[in-house]
Amino acid sequence: MDIENLSLLLDVAQRGSFAAAAKERAIDPSSVSRVIARLEEELGLRLFQRSTRRLTLTEAGDAFVKRLDAILEELRRARSEALDMTETVSGTLRLTASVAYGEICVMPLVGEFRRLYPDLKLDLVFTDSNLDLVGERIDLAIRLGAALQGDVIASKLVDTHYKLVASPGWLTTHRAPPTPEALSSERCLLLDLPGFRSGFRYRSATGAEKAVDIAGDILVSTPLALRGAVLAGLGPAMLADWLVADPLADGRLIDLFPGLNVTPTSFTTAAWIVYPSRAFLPRKVRAMVDFLKEHIGRRGA
Repeated sequence: MDIENLSLLLDVAQRGSFAAAAKERAIDPSSVSRVIARLEEELGLRLFQRSTRRLTLTEAGDAFVKRLDAILEELRRARSEALDMTETVSGTLRLTASVAYGEICVMPLVGEFRRLYPDLKLDLVFTDSNLDLVGERIDLAIRLGAALQGDVIASKLVDTHYKLVASPGWLTTHRAPPTPEALSSERCLLLDLPGFRSGFRYRSATGAEKAVDIAGDILVSTPLALRGAVLAGLGPAMLADWLVADPLADGRLIDLFPGLNVTPTSFTTAAWIVYPSRAFLPRKVRAMVDFLKEHIGRRGA
């Protein structure tokens, strides 16, 4: 049996639809139906119960698919180990990250990565949704936040720190806040995420944690749009260090409290490299993990 056909069967079973599996692979649904029919003929059993509204596994199909997942994983491992004996890193690497992190931190590195691995295709999925790594066939994810939970393997890429920033233009018409607490009386720009909308916490010089309530009349849904609003002089805001590094360096933004340790949620937030819980890492994934740690991890150390 063809490995790709078996992999397609697994996709259909996971999505419960010929059309959904076909859309994911950019192929015609009728070709998916033909592949499944051939597999059923080869196996001599019916894999799916079909109706006009839904597609479900038969009892025999369910038993076959449960064993198939492990078998395909072992085949991928064998192929990966064989490829490791060659000098070429090839295939397709499917990586996901948030829209902002992808644009600011990942895309500037793609040229160098392609130079190092010209035979490796990249499928970059930048979305603010946390995709199902297995269901969406994601090889590698970069996720932001505190320590991650769930059936994934996570490795810290770099710690995330936050800055309270404003534009020089805003500071020409507003008095620079003398203390973090002074931001309570300003109309701040807010990010529409839990923990970001109404305040922040910071650590004083003595290490004591203090909370500051903030309010504003502009609530923004994405970090990139929030940074744009700050750059436009609409008010001060709290932004991640990787988002404001360049504007701070070239003077387009001002750090209101240099050296202040501030956070919307936790002082242990980070960017994490995440991949499905598997018994091995394909060489293409190891290549990207090492590259990201070299170019992003060490830069933030």
